[in-house]
Amino acid sequence: MAAGAAGRRRAADLVHAGAVPVLVAIGREQALSEAASYVAPPAPEEEDNVYDEHLLVVGTGIRTTGQLTVETIACMQSAVRLFYIVADPVAEAVIRRFCPDGAESLYDLYGEGKPRMQTYREMVDRILTSVRAGQRTVVAFYGHPGVFAYASHESVRRARAEGYRARMLPGISAEDCLFADLGIDPSANGCQSYEATDFLFNARTIDNTAQLILWQVGLIGDLTFRRYAYDTSAMPLLLEKLMLFYPPTHPVYLYEAPSVPGCEPVIRPIMLEQILASGITATTTLYLPPARATTPDPTYLSRARLSQG
Repeated sequence: MAAGAAGRRRAADLVHAGAVPVLVAIGREQALSEAASYVAPPAPEEEDNVYDEHLLVVGTGIRTTGQLTVETIACMQSAVRLFYIVADPVAEAVIRRFCPDGAESLYDLYGEGKPRMQTYREMVDRILTSVRAGQRTVVAFYGHPGVFAYASHESVRRARAEGYRARMLPGISAEDCLFADLGIDPSANGCQSYEATDFLFNARTIDNTAQLILWQVGLIGDLTFRRYAYDTSAMPLLLEKLMLFYPPTHPVYLYEAPSVPGCEPVIRPIMLEQILASGITATTTLYLPPARATTPDPTYLSRARLSQG
């Protein structure tokens, strides 16, 4: 039980590292056992292998043992220095197998109450130090490396600005998992997606005929790192703002993607007015379906020729 609790805390610790981590409810011994039994897909042949960039930024997916791509695996195996920031011990053990002598976690850069932006800048500095030293550097971020990941984008930008070749490869994000687990299509009615603090503090206008996804609602208004619990005192303000666009009884969904094989996603349907008492955590994503039907625009509809064939 203690090991499982530690795993869950660490997942929450890493919530702002790359994407939105999910809860891990397994002990370390079980995690290492699963990692040891993990068999990676075969990497491409050398001539079709990885890029020749000095810096490669890759994503591990949300469930690392099932969502690593062959391309990402080949990149990690080719690394001299493999930095990583992931949310569970299974992912960590698998990643270290790909580069036993050069793998290094960036987790040590976090500190209780430390501004997260400071940590991200320190990550970038460590990554660029390796690149400047002439080491083939690969950085593996949880989920998609370009989603909720300042350090990944900034590392690529700075490396290119200094004349180094740098590339980011895609990975499976929490949003991809949400679409699959909730059975929704972003093209149906459209889909709006905001980080919760950004949504609250900026003059956002919501189209409630479309779907809305709010990320990192459990961190709203807190820009620091917290090991155990974030300051959610701004949550009533989020509810107040949402109720400008939705009725109190509007159905919403609290979602957490599964990070290890055998775990199911957390999907909790509630009414909007219940979110303050719903036990939202640092790993929770809030999904709101449309509140009303779309309204056709007769001006453009009458002028367009729609092919029905």
